[in-house]
This record gives sequence, structure tokens and C-alpha cells, in this order.
Amino acid sequence: MLGIVIALVGGSRMRVTCKDGKERICRIPGRLRNKMWVKDGDAVIVKPWEIEGDSKGDIIWRYYPLQARILKEKGYI
Repeated sequence: MLGIVIALVGGSRMRVTCKDGKERICRIPGRLRNKMWVKDGDAVIVKPWEIEGDSKGDIIWRYYPLQARILKEKGYI
């Protein structure tokens, strides 16, 4: 699910507004923590958790600025 990072909370956690209109606290999994650097305003792919999926999730991909601009032009974000 697509989302936009709106705030860094700390401890590799972020507040993300998702495409379905919900706001989730998302984390970067350990295998990606040192490979992915996320900041405010980045477009990301969020995988909601099976339990508490309406409020929590994992960030599994961060779009590069050019990719995010293309998504905005096409109306996905």
C-alpha cells in the first residue's frame, strides 16, 4: 500500500499516511534498517501488520524522488 512519511518518531519508526486514509506507525525491518534511509515527505510502500494492521505496519520500499514524481503525475499519490 502506498504512503507518505509525515513524521519521524524515533527508533526507526515513522508516522505514515496511507492510501486508504489511515495513519500508521511504521517501522523499518532489521534486514533493511542500514540499507534504507527514509525522511519526511518520502513516498513508501507499507505492509500492514496482520495484528493491529489499522495502526501499525512495516516499510518495505522507499521510492526515489524521480519515481515519486512520476507516481504523483499519474495520480497514484
